[in-house]
Amino acid sequence: MTDLSSEADRSVPDRGGSDGSVRDRDARDRSGYAAFVDELAARARVRDLLALFAPPVALLAAFALPDATRRSLAFAYADPDPLSAFTAHYVHLGVDHLLGNLAGYALLAGVGYALAVLSGRRRLFFTAFATYLGAFPFALSALNLAVPRDAIGFGFSGVNMALAGLLPILWYCYARDRFAPAASTAALPAVFFALVGWIALLALPVSTSGDGLAGLSIAVAGALLAALYAASSGVRFPRPVRRHARAVASRPGYGDLLAVGAVVAVGYPVVGFPPDPAGGGSVVNLYVHLLGFCLGFIAPFALLAGGAFDD
Repeated sequence: MTDLSSEADRSVPDRGGSDGSVRDRDARDRSGYAAFVDELAARARVRDLLALFAPPVALLAAFALPDATRRSLAFAYADPDPLSAFTAHYVHLGVDHLLGNLAGYALLAGVGYALAVLSGRRRLFFTAFATYLGAFPFALSALNLAVPRDAIGFGFSGVNMALAGLLPILWYCYARDRFAPAASTAALPAVFFALVGWIALLALPVSTSGDGLAGLSIAVAGALLAALYAASSGVRFPRPVRRHARAVASRPGYGDLLAVGAVVAVGYPVVGFPPDPAGGGSVVNLYVHLLGFCLGFIAPFALLAGGAFDD
């Protein structure tokens, strides 16, 4: 949301194409990827894809409205109302802002959906998805009132950050289902604390005074809490690491998705928490981004830990 101030194998392939050649290995990899694609296509449903396309359609439809109408649908912190508390999260005033949020949504929702369906967590994904789209706009707007200012808020990034909060849960479920069946969801808060510490470093770059020290302190605290929680939940780092990494890499498609999910989970906060949030007369609302991320993780984790999604 944005505030606008008014604000491997080393062998050389023989020319005869013998077993163990690079050509044969590539053929096996293509076969592995085909199995991955086939399973993903078999598990995907048309109604799921229609639901995933609904938010971009809504965002584009809202952007087609006249500029004055879009501004009236933004959330005015000094004069809030229930309608704009919801509509503001689907309104954008600039094309760059819109395209950025659409790209972020496509990445988060696409990777999240693939992780969910391949780990048997479709119901978890769509329960969270519907909640983020329907209830989170009201909640995020209301919580925004805790910081009084003469400004208007708009944009889908708060909902995107909720999806970013859900992604580590889906990634962990997928990793457990496909690669580490002995892992327990009790260790998930360790991931949350580590990511919050990472976000603090991004939002409050390290310096020798002021916010820089606060960001470093939060990051250290997050790392310590993550380590303590992981230790208390019985998590053990896999050994030997090289053998486990080889096992992941030996499953084309499935291992790639695991790696992509990890990169997105760690990398997306770089987009959501820029070191300089001000620019062009608008300010990136880091507060609502953090709220979206935290609530996006905590709510589904609490339900998952409580057994709400046990089949």
